[in-house]
Amino acid sequence: MSVCVSYLLQFGWERNDYDLLAAGSLAGHLIECGAQSTGGIFTDWHKVPDWDNMGFPVVECSSDGSFVLSKPPKTGGLVSFGTVAEQLVYEIGDPRRYLLPDVICDFSQVVIQEVPGDEGGAVRVTGAQGFAPSHDYKVCATYMDGFRATAVCPVTGPRAAKKARRTAESIIKRTKKMFKQLGLEDFSSVNIQVLGAEDTYGANARYKDSREAVIWLAVHHKQKKALELFSREVAPAGTGMAPGLTNIVGGRPRVSPVLKPFFFLHPKSQLKVDVHIGGELVESLSEEEPDTPVQDEAPPASVEDVPDADLPSGPHSYRLEELAYTRSGDKGDSANIGVVARHPLYFPYLKKHLTSSVVGEYFSHLIKPGVKNAVTRCPLCCVCRDNKRKPKILLKTSSPGLRLRFQTPQIPH
Repeated sequence: MSVCVSYLLQFGWERNDYDLLAAGSLAGHLIECGAQSTGGIFTDWHKVPDWDNMGFPVVECSSDGSFVLSKPPKTGGLVSFGTVAEQLVYEIGDPRRYLLPDVICDFSQVVIQEVPGDEGGAVRVTGAQGFAPSHDYKVCATYMDGFRATAVCPVTGPRAAKKARRTAESIIKRTKKMFKQLGLEDFSSVNIQVLGAEDTYGANARYKDSREAVIWLAVHHKQKKALELFSREVAPAGTGMAPGLTNIVGGRPRVSPVLKPFFFLHPKSQLKVDVHIGGELVESLSEEEPDTPVQDEAPPASVEDVPDADLPSGPHSYRLEELAYTRSGDKGDSANIGVVARHPLYFPYLKKHLTSSVVGEYFSHLIKPGVKNAVTRCPLCCVCRDNKRKPKILLKTSSPGLRLRFQTPQIPH
């Protein structure tokens, strides 16, 4: 309600005006992450001017739920169908059943129309639908899960990647011996990545030997003193291991506590919410056990649709970015990739080739072992200014915690 309360006060919306609340929530979603809807981390980044003076998004809302998204004049950035459509698919759940405290949102038929004549661009957004909220609270809990430390070290010279990998492995091997001598447990987990060697691509890497690489060495342990020992054993590599280890970025690795999130739904009927202002109780909120699930009125969860059987083919291949806008994001242990077709005719090909199984196999090196159906695909659609449908695909998967994360999706060409 933090986003929608201003609408209720300004326009007199009611708490059961679910289509309006969904529209208001969408406006908040589009502007909540800095300059991302005004050209930040945009697929066509080379077309976005003046990064040094990026304009943040501004939303002008109407009482009917429609709104215009733009940015302040004389600022950098870009507002277009592409920049806003990318942000629409950023870090949402099922686009047909996006669960929020005040409303279940259906963003599958949102319309994004470019508005001409506005400096830097502007779009009008309509078409969000809403349904009665769940009878559950969304709970985000955290718990202590040991400690972590990360060492980042540039390595230069011939065979830099090989030197970097052996150095990292030797630091871990040496530290494990010391743990054993001191009666300490082994690391809970270790992640070694060599930046510059395309480790993040797994089996799809196309690495060519480079004279520059960077060690990314992240470790997790139950005890702080074990990682304090580890942090002291990184610097000796500069004089006792491979030539070319030039620095420890940020100095000795810092040991930090690990706070892990845990998400779940809890029945509202089992909790009473008290609102205190100035130390005085002003309102108590509680909900009775529902006779029937009101949220069943919302559309069913999205399911992966069947690709078109017969499509024309030819001798050419294309990079994904040539056919689609893409945006990725993650929350907790899950990540999503939004794919927006640049032209309606491209969508059948995206649907055929970007299946959940294909994407799951491509990212298999990032998915926890034993996880079944780790990737799900949710189709959705929106309309741009020429009223041609620009279909989208939302892919959701799991992501581990110690790896270096990238905001741009790395999907097969």
